[in-house]
Amino acid sequence: MGRPRYPVPSPDTLWLLSLADDFKEVLDSLPPDWTDLELDLRIEDESRYIDTAVAVSQINAQPYSQSDWDWRLIVAHGFGHAAAAETVMGVLRKLDADGTRGEMVVREVREGRSEIVQMWGRPESVREEFRERRSL
Repeated sequence: MGRPRYPVPSPDTLWLLSLADDFKEVLDSLPPDWTDLELDLRIEDESRYIDTAVAVSQINAQPYSQSDWDWRLIVAHGFGHAAAAETVMGVLRKLDADGTRGEMVVREVREGRSEIVQMWGRPESVREEFRERRSL
């Protein structure tokens, strides 16, 4: 578990993790063959919505309308049409540095798929190496 970042103003001793720490915990819990991940993100202070929207646009976050959650984040592991996990981590660190507090929830994890690569005309050694690296 990461280091608590924000104290919750209550008599209890609850702590909220930063968005980046929370995301890291999610990544650490995934199986090694995950391919893409869908998360929902909500911020605590709606007055920061526009500033946060500018930041999360870098990772192609999909805004919700009339929902309890603000954005859907789609994250790719090694390939695909989604934001790289490293890029998402960088954006969440920026939000943390700006003092944006919020929460995320995992909606879906897909695993076990492999990218499609054109192998026609390639030598068998290249095909074998591809299968070995992708554990196919």
